[in-house]
Amino acid sequence: MALVLAPMEGLLDFVLRDVLTRVGGIDRCVSEFIRVTNTLLPERVFLRVVPELAHGGRTPAGVPVRPQLLGSDPTCLADNAARVAGMGADGVDLNFGCPAKVVNRHGGGAALLQDPQMLFSIMQAVRRAVPAPQTVSAKMRLGFLDDSRAEECALALQEGGASEIVVHARTRADGYRPPAYWHRIADIRARVHTPVVANGEIWTVQDAQRCRAESGCHALMLGRGMVSNPGLALEIRDADGDQPVQHGVPWTALQPHLQAFWTLVVSRLEPRQQAGRLKQ
Repeated sequence: MALVLAPMEGLLDFVLRDVLTRVGGIDRCVSEFIRVTNTLLPERVFLRVVPELAHGGRTPAGVPVRPQLLGSDPTCLADNAARVAGMGADGVDLNFGCPAKVVNRHGGGAALLQDPQMLFSIMQAVRRAVPAPQTVSAKMRLGFLDDSRAEECALALQEGGASEIVVHARTRADGYRPPAYWHRIADIRARVHTPVVANGEIWTVQDAQRCRAESGCHALMLGRGMVSNPGLALEIRDADGDQPVQHGVPWTALQPHLQAFWTLVVSRLEPRQQAGRLKQ
């Protein structure tokens, strides 16, 4: 079983990736999105969002971090993907799921799910630009206004060369409202041969087990549930084995991680941002 830490704009940045991967249970992280418009970004921009690139593309705990790009221009995305791939990441992820209005208004994120041909064009261009040994993955929702084209979108990504597809089991119109429609991920899996990762509404071990049963996925992506309970990945792993399930990480064990988090916040973020990050 693979457990992936989700990208979460404005929350799950390199600071929280560091701390949560120290707690344990996570196999891989995806960074918050890096917006690509009409220019080739300098390396310093990628390093600002994914400073792990300066250390072999891994968190201090040794967990790989895959940079995520967001945009709608195939050629520009390909150029930037080639650059960031050359900085030491294990691969590149593409964002086709962001529900933010400002992003969708400019044709990015989940808005692209209305145009499977564009998904194909972007994926094909990026796959050709990134060296073959490195992964090119994609994160999508079930659709924009509805899920009627979910399978078509996944097939377009597969045909473009996607190595892996993460499916957030809601549409853009659903936002983050429960439930997540995990059974629709199973429908997608029935149509594609590309590995699929299930994402959405995984807050507990029981959620993880139901998600795996309904989606048929062996791999899961954890987001808000992992932030709420830093021990969630470890609990899911315990439940998958023969050992008794450990319910959460004891407060005494979390205290050093909280101190490490605050030290990183103070050293890397502006003073006006620090208290807000600790409250989050």
